[in-house]
Amino acid sequence: MPNDTSSHPASASRAQDEAAACPRPRRAGPFAGPLPILTAAVLWGTTGTAASLAPAGAPAAAIGAAGLVLGGLLLLLTAPGSRSLPRACTGGERRLLALGVLAVAGYPLTFYPAVARTGVAVATVIALGGAPVFAGLLAWLTRRSRPSARWITATAAAVLGCTLLVLGPGLAGDGAAVDVLGVLSAGLAGLSYAVYALAGGQLIARGHASGAVMGVMFAGAALLVLPVVLWGGGGQLLTVRGVLVVGYLGTVTTFLCYRLFGHGLRHTAPQTATTLTLAEPAVAAVLGVAALGERLPGVSWCGLAVLALGIVLLAVSPRRHPRTEHPARATVK
Repeated sequence: MPNDTSSHPASASRAQDEAAACPRPRRAGPFAGPLPILTAAVLWGTTGTAASLAPAGAPAAAIGAAGLVLGGLLLLLTAPGSRSLPRACTGGERRLLALGVLAVAGYPLTFYPAVARTGVAVATVIALGGAPVFAGLLAWLTRRSRPSARWITATAAAVLGCTLLVLGPGLAGDGAAVDVLGVLSAGLAGLSYAVYALAGGQLIARGHASGAVMGVMFAGAALLVLPVVLWGGGGQLLTVRGVLVVGYLGTVTTFLCYRLFGHGLRHTAPQTATTLTLAEPAVAAVLGVAALGERLPGVSWCGLAVLALGIVLLAVSPRRHPRTEHPARATVK
């Protein structure tokens, strides 16, 4: 976490310049970046399965929105500096923060309906498979940072693995018709995810505490989706099963996961982070086999192997000379 003086724009700029010129003595290894993000991805892989256990008749968007409301409130209350963050931001940073809030709010409103229409595996693969592509393109357009060959190779392998994972049943002659609206909804979820990952990564890179950034973004998004819970949730979410599902989504897959994700973003480029989270659909697929009795053909298991290869390429980065760019200025690895 940065010092209190880093909340001032001028101080943050000087601090970043000094950090870039004089590298920190502590090297940012996997435990400082990739590992927290991968841990969050594994837990995110349980989201679709957990949501499927909600009471029958509960709207998918209301389930996701309720989890966001609970998790956003917890993130705001437990992150030091959250309430003072908007005042510490410059005008441009406030606009970036607002964009992140909108993107966070858009994710559950598009992802959970996509899960309901297309199933857990297809929705997570499309959303998370599209996220790194959107992230790379947005970073290129907004920061003029060109993705490295390593990132392109790892992302291509991961997306190919996701594609094989989804198309495996169809290639094995056991496929069903694809729900176009569900696919589009999942794609919008992937875009939303990429936008708030980039927005949060840029704010963290400018010296703001990761916990405060996530707290403000998710608390703001919780306010936006609260009407969906109040007007569309009905009484189903007030049952014991509904409370348990929302409690898990809010405390584990939102609060805990995004604390881990925000911490990992301090030492990992947002484009790389979105590719690492492609572990989520793999976990979702394995859970479907182990917990829900689903079956995966050999093609899908090959896809999982290719997906794992892409993740390893990013998680195990090569050793770098001590005088490398500061994580806050690092481009795609």
